[in-house]
Amino acid sequence: MFVRTASERDLAAVRALLVETWHATYDAIYGAERVREITDDWHSIASLKARLTRPNSEFLVADDGKRIGGMAFAAATTDPKTVLLNQLYVLPACQRQGIGQALLDEVEASFPEAQTLRLEVEEANIAAIAFYRSQGFLPVGKTADCGGNSGLPALVFEKSLG
Repeated sequence: MFVRTASERDLAAVRALLVETWHATYDAIYGAERVREITDDWHSIASLKARLTRPNSEFLVADDGKRIGGMAFAAATTDPKTVLLNQLYVLPACQRQGIGQALLDEVEASFPEAQTLRLEVEEANIAAIAFYRSQGFLPVGKTADCGGNSGLPALVFEKSLG
């Protein structure tokens, strides 16, 4: 898979990837109905389309020419030295093949002035926490409102890019 900037033609495939990955990851945590509500809101085509033109951001996909196997979205915060990794998801069938690493590498390269990469992760998502720790992220706190509008608690991790 190669990593490239997402375009409008990718949005249906990205939405399908997010729905599948969210159900595989979060049904056991939140229940299938709550996951459907979240994906219908956060991962709607309109929500994804808005990210394509967001300033100071990067919307990436991992593509093998036949399917989108992963995606990432990151944006600079009000502090330009800190970038928030809002999303990094890899299809369950494509996990543990280096796709998450490739997406993360490209996110880091996309923000050369950044000194810190921050993310929020569900405490029960053990696989994601293990992945992020393996990439040099360390826990720095907690939030009661993952993504700023969910009401879902999450752990906050950061990685120094210095």
